[in-house]
Amino acid sequence: MNSRVALYGAVDDELTHYEVDVDNASLTRRATVKVPANVQYAWPHPSRQFLYVATSNRGAGLKADNNHLTAWRINPHTGALTPHGPVQTLPMRAVHICVSPCGDSGGYVLSGHNLPKSGVTVNRINADGTLGTAVEQPHELDCGPYPHQVRMTPSGRTTIVVDRGNAPHDGKPGDPGALRLFRFNNGVHEPLAVIAPDGGKHFGIRHLDFHPTKPWVYISLEIQSVLNMFRMTGDSLETQAAFTHDLLADRANIKPRQMAGTVHVHPSGKFVYFANRADGTVDYQGQKVFNGGENSIAVFAINPQTGEPTLLQHADTQNYHVRTFSFDPSGKIMVAASIHGMQVRSGNTVLTVPAAMSMFRVGDDGRLTFVRRYDVEHGERTQYWIGMVELPNP
Repeated sequence: MNSRVALYGAVDDELTHYEVDVDNASLTRRATVKVPANVQYAWPHPSRQFLYVATSNRGAGLKADNNHLTAWRINPHTGALTPHGPVQTLPMRAVHICVSPCGDSGGYVLSGHNLPKSGVTVNRINADGTLGTAVEQPHELDCGPYPHQVRMTPSGRTTIVVDRGNAPHDGKPGDPGALRLFRFNNGVHEPLAVIAPDGGKHFGIRHLDFHPTKPWVYISLEIQSVLNMFRMTGDSLETQAAFTHDLLADRANIKPRQMAGTVHVHPSGKFVYFANRADGTVDYQGQKVFNGGENSIAVFAINPQTGEPTLLQHADTQNYHVRTFSFDPSGKIMVAASIHGMQVRSGNTVLTVPAAMSMFRVGDDGRLTFVRRYDVEHGERTQYWIGMVELPNP
């Protein structure tokens, strides 16, 4: 079995290690560790020796008053996780984190907050990979009404806060979205620019990803179920998208709670992938059943000269509401994870489909072929994050 790749999957406050066999496109479950609260997101150190995990007790009807950042050492032989250094307290729930792309030094962890207040926290990474305390910020940053991701440009000189804004709800008009850029220097942020086409009115962004070699950024618009591609000049973004494309296979059949999700550029840089997720329900014989929305991975080829994406495929995720998906470092396989189970009508029968991790092979042409799914029985708990990591050299 190929044991040089590990998959880590989070269900509430449990983080489970799976051994990955890339050649056979299979997973073998190993050990589970407990973290301080429910996992929100995780990010590996550039050296792949450590995994940093943001946790919070934030949930339906709960206050975000138990928020932490933890470091875990990755065993280079087995992929097992062990606690590494002190736990650092965060001021609010971190919905997303990333590590500064500083070669193998990985000098900072950035945490993006949206509840109960938006913001960014910066923690130093010590020389031994443990977490230091937060870097004091001289400026109060305007991160908008609802950040959903924090990323650093490949140079490490600029931070981009992906501010989704809010859709209209309960008679409220909603909030515009924006890409908010901040200059980053030794852990300190200064305001740089705000990118909000048409005032951000139809710019409900969720996530972005960078092309590995070209100055191109691919963005998913959660509220609109649309992709944008922006060009970069240095660490700056153009003010308008160079290319826009619908993410849905059938927009005429759109249902409530249809949303775009995570975006990942393939390691080769030849393709880009977007999650379409839906978990809306309708009443059927006193039960809430799936409303027929679209759960798929939209696959696009990337023009190597212009960066323009061209649709190749809508691959059924074989589960419901994929919040995260991940490629192995070679880009040969992809795993897509749903956050919870779903009651689904089949004729006059209602079936309960559990949350799952769906495994796909990735063809040379970028298209996905479904291989198998691993059901994750977790009751009322939530599978909130997964990620694959290449193990460090022993």
